[in-house]
Amino acid sequence: MQQGITSGTDAAHFSPGQSCNRAQVVTFLWAAAGRPEPKSTVNPFTDVPKGSFCEKAVLWAVEQGITSGTDATHFSPLASCNRATVVTFLWAAKGKPAATGANPFTDVPDGAWYAAPVLWALENGITSGVSATEFGTAAVCNRAQVVTFLYKAFGQ
Repeated sequence: MQQGITSGTDAAHFSPGQSCNRAQVVTFLWAAAGRPEPKSTVNPFTDVPKGSFCEKAVLWAVEQGITSGTDATHFSPLASCNRATVVTFLWAAKGKPAATGANPFTDVPDGAWYAAPVLWALENGITSGVSATEFGTAAVCNRAQVVTFLYKAFGQ
């Protein structure tokens, strides 16, 4: 909150256990990047309303190659964000750096769209698995987890 990346869910609560959705995670990333103005104001997503809290963040994230829509006209801003998606967004925001170690997780198949981001997150101390052999790819991230990942990835 001191860095202005997020605020509470109201004046007295942060709601750390509340699930994060795609709009929230992208907005947190955009805020961590300094809230840059997107180059384009053309919004291809029918489910991201003009003037919504996440509109600029979504446009910026798409321009930066951090994410795309769930299809050509939908971003699915209210869809819950799982661990695989969150670390993929972070990895892309950091420039898609290479990961070099061995994959210890049985739920992260080689070649999966999230395999390199998961390995990168592990190697960089952003997160570990939910056990020694599972990353927990499908587990939905809560607000506390997402801001912790952001802190570890960006040092803010």
